[in-house]
Amino acid sequence: MHYLVTGAAGFIGSHLAEALREDGHDVVGLDCFTDYYDVGLKEENARGFEIRRIDLARDRIDLDGVDGVFHLAGQPGVRSFGDVFEIYLDRNVLASQRLFEAAARDGVRVMFASSSSVYGDAEAYPTAEDAPPRPVSPYGITKLTCEHLARATARSFGLDVVVARYFNAYGPRQRPDMAFTRIAMCLAENRRFDLFGDGLQSRSFTYVGDVVRGTIAAMDRGSGTYNIGGGEEATMLETIAIFEELAGRPLEICSHPAVPGDQRRTKADTSLARAELGWEPTTTLRAGLAAQWEWVAARVAAR
Repeated sequence: MHYLVTGAAGFIGSHLAEALREDGHDVVGLDCFTDYYDVGLKEENARGFEIRRIDLARDRIDLDGVDGVFHLAGQPGVRSFGDVFEIYLDRNVLASQRLFEAAARDGVRVMFASSSSVYGDAEAYPTAEDAPPRPVSPYGITKLTCEHLARATARSFGLDVVVARYFNAYGPRQRPDMAFTRIAMCLAENRRFDLFGDGLQSRSFTYVGDVVRGTIAAMDRGSGTYNIGGGEEATMLETIAIFEELAGRPLEICSHPAVPGDQRRTKADTSLARAELGWEPTTTLRAGLAAQWEWVAARVAAR
């Protein structure tokens, strides 16, 4: 199969492209290499496969000869209020709308990567796919908007699309601004860590390898929307304790107020993905954090 992976130089996208190549597929990556994500790390992630620089919101989208598109590109992060909101509209909503219409035009199947942020302050935990969406950040609103665009394009123009809602992916190559990478970097460099909120926020943390397997399963067998979430829920303070054990030293913490738009809790109901995709998370939180710690420690040691 010949696949396109948008956002292929990013965290999850680079792991996905690598897994698809290992499975024997032809893979071409698309990425705009924005300065939001460390460009040097993106270039490192992109080594070993063909990648094209493209602005999905403006450039021509050519899907000739493509069997499927994994659409992972987008502007991430819940710090999405204020002047930066235009960036989210551009890189999430407009870029996705143009990609969906191009895929419908050319008869290409799309796997769209959405987010647990669409649930916001959910009514129930674990949260199932049919829960009313209640996003609390502009980022979550744009992801939900993209889901609606995908369904509208499917209804009006026959787009073949499946949606995966990711729950707090982590692991090697995670963005430098993400909490787990910052924690590991602070431990490796003996620096103070800035903790936003009381540390009791809990997440359905999902190891990147499990996310990739769920993403491929959704492309291969899915129809509709699926939660791709970790089997373990943990608070930030619990994950910090694990990192401290792995590093063999305590982490100095500086506490700050919670970030506006940050969810208090996420916990995925993955029964639908288990039943229809044959997928379930298999990586324990400790094993996943150990892999992330080893990656960060090696990068720091190599400087």
